[in-house]
Amino acid sequence: MLADYGHLDFHESLLELLGVARISRDRVGKHLVTLTDIFDRAAYTIKTPFPFATDISENARPATIDGSLAMIERGYHREAMFWIAVTHSRCQKVILRDFPAEMTQTFRDSYRELVSDLRVPSSTDVRRRCAEVEQILPRVWQLAEAIIAVNREIVSRRYARNVADANGFYR
Repeated sequence: MLADYGHLDFHESLLELLGVARISRDRVGKHLVTLTDIFDRAAYTIKTPFPFATDISENARPATIDGSLAMIERGYHREAMFWIAVTHSRCQKVILRDFPAEMTQTFRDSYRELVSDLRVPSSTDVRRRCAEVEQILPRVWQLAEAIIAVNREIVSRRYARNVADANGFYR
C-alpha cells in the first residue's frame, strides 16, 4: 500500500525499525521452522490463559504458520518476521508457564537467537527500540492521514469521533 501511494521509502524505514531490513530469506525460514516446532508444542501444552492465547492454537495455525510461510514464498520474508516474532513471543509465555522446566532451555535459546537477529537482545535494546517506535509514530499518523485524505470512502477515527461528539454519542 505504501508503494501505491509513493511512500515505499517509509516501508523500508519500518523494516529497519523492526530490525529486519537486511535479514536473509534463509534466516527467516530458519526462524519459521523453529517457530513451527515451538508453536505445535505450545498449542498442545497451553493451559494458562493470557492475552492472545487463542493465537496459539490449531485454529490459528493456518494464519500464523502457513500465512508466514506464504509471505516468505511470495518474497515478503522481512515482513513475515513481524508475525514470526510476535508468535514466538506468545509461545514463550506458554513455555515459561506451562512447559516442564527441563524443556524450556532449548526454546529460550531459540528465542535469544530471534531477538538477537531483531537487534534487541537485551532489555536496554528493547527500551531503545521502544523509544524509536515512539519517535516514528507522528510520521505514521501523518501518512495515514494523507492516505485517508485521498480516499474519501475511508473515514478516519478522528473524524468519526468528532461526528459522534457532535451528535452527543460520547456524552
